[in-house]
Amino acid sequence: MFSNKNNVNQLTSLLKLHDVEFAVVCPGSRNAPIVHNLNEAGIECFPVTDERSAGFYALGMSLKIGMKPVAVCVTSGTALLNLMPAVAEAYYQHVPLIIISADRPADKIDQLDGQTLHQPNALEPYALKSVNIPEAYTEEQFAYNNRLINEAINAIYTGEYGPVHINVPLTEPLYEFSVESLYQERGISLSKSYICYDIAEDLITNVLETHKKPLIILGQNEFNTGELTELSKHFVIINESLSNTQVISNADEIIASSKDLDSLRPDCVIYAGGTIVSKRIKTFLRETDCVNIVINPSGTATDTFNHLWHIYQADPENMLYCMETLLENKNKETMIGKLWDKLVENKGTDFVKMWNNASDRCRKQTEAYKPEYSQMAAVRDFEAKLGEARPDVTVFYANSSAVRLGNIYAPLHKRHVLCNRGVNGIEGSLSTAAGASVLLNDLTYCVIGDLSFFYDQNALWNQNLKGNLRILLLNNGGGGIFEKFEGLKESPVRDTCVMASHNTTAEGICKQCNVKYLSAKNEDEYRKALEELTELKSDRPILLEVFTDSEKDMEAVNNYYKHIKENI
Repeated sequence: MFSNKNNVNQLTSLLKLHDVEFAVVCPGSRNAPIVHNLNEAGIECFPVTDERSAGFYALGMSLKIGMKPVAVCVTSGTALLNLMPAVAEAYYQHVPLIIISADRPADKIDQLDGQTLHQPNALEPYALKSVNIPEAYTEEQFAYNNRLINEAINAIYTGEYGPVHINVPLTEPLYEFSVESLYQERGISLSKSYICYDIAEDLITNVLETHKKPLIILGQNEFNTGELTELSKHFVIINESLSNTQVISNADEIIASSKDLDSLRPDCVIYAGGTIVSKRIKTFLRETDCVNIVINPSGTATDTFNHLWHIYQADPENMLYCMETLLENKNKETMIGKLWDKLVENKGTDFVKMWNNASDRCRKQTEAYKPEYSQMAAVRDFEAKLGEARPDVTVFYANSSAVRLGNIYAPLHKRHVLCNRGVNGIEGSLSTAAGASVLLNDLTYCVIGDLSFFYDQNALWNQNLKGNLRILLLNNGGGGIFEKFEGLKESPVRDTCVMASHNTTAEGICKQCNVKYLSAKNEDEYRKALEELTELKSDRPILLEVFTDSEKDMEAVNNYYKHIKENI
């Protein structure tokens, strides 16, 4: 039996019609009719008490089901505002979420009634579409609500993916469930065109005709393009471990160690995908006077490197696939085929070879460098262990030091990693990994620093977790990344107020959340515990807390770059 609230029933029917399979639901009275309906309609519900955590749970789930939308349902009041960090992350990482908030009727707002605030449009500008669907009483109101809900769900797919917000005001009584079946709502479908061969050919010919040193940079992505073998013969292609198309994945090391930086500078940069972690790469390209071209579905002028000249409004994955296919075929009937001899003559093969040779040299030194016991050593051994025995796992890295270490060692094993790099906040990293783990059977790892972990510890406070979630917690007693800022050392509040120094451990949290706890304070303890962390079977999540010294952690990283520069 379904709710007596017609707007709730309309919403439920359309969620089913648009193939929404999963919902993260938070406790509350006002949203109880919506949660009841979701369950009755066969949408699988995952309860998460902390709304801030719930938003990131849904984000992680969406990432692992092929970027299909996952719903998040919260009650009225500040519950909705707690979703803002996850909504902002989903907006910038282009992850589809459907935020559903129950609300009080409009006449109760600003009247000192409980759990009331202005909820419509509360998530702007980070919701691609915000709609308000009060209870309907006339045929016109029913039709209007139908259109609004369809518009909101379709907005997920227009331009670049992202979150939408559906606000549902409900009058009392709330808990009447006597409707036997849902009315078959009108569905408004959306089709998108992804054929990019014409503009892909235009891009290739324009670039190769006029530039000798073209470079493609792939930001965070899960493109299914293959290895881009043909493209990489004619373009330098650089990326980080956040891209699952990995070609030259150590550009940061190449730039840091180069004795002739100008020789590495491109005359044209094509940027596809999301964010880049490395500040060194961004600085290098910003300081390089060259033509920048961006590929994105929205046509937005994302001038990351300050030299934007042209935007190709297209799906980046399909655009790269078309470029690769065109270069493979070189059909004489195409513009590329007709101009191929001229294009080959003009292109700078030496530029590609130079970058590839530099990448090989740096990779050998990365493999040769043996850091002392530190967070760097822990990540090195962790990635080596997974590369040796567990190649098909899912690995999330938290922001700050964790993902930077992941960018050094994950590429050695061709590992694509996931990370909340939309806004780069430390909150929600564990919740995102935990959310993904509940929809996976394979092992799901989260490598995370101490501040990020303790900030998001409520990710472990729910009933959904399985034994496939594994956590490598890097605890150096504070925000160790701030060690690298020399000027900050002069501040008397650096340790207490900036680095947030602490003596906290995760042992008590693990005990109360039924998570198996392991710890290590030296290399021997770590390697032994790492064996347990990577065991295939466990009936509950496992956490390994690695205690290190923040100064030695920073020293290990500094010595790494020094080692590469001295030995290439």
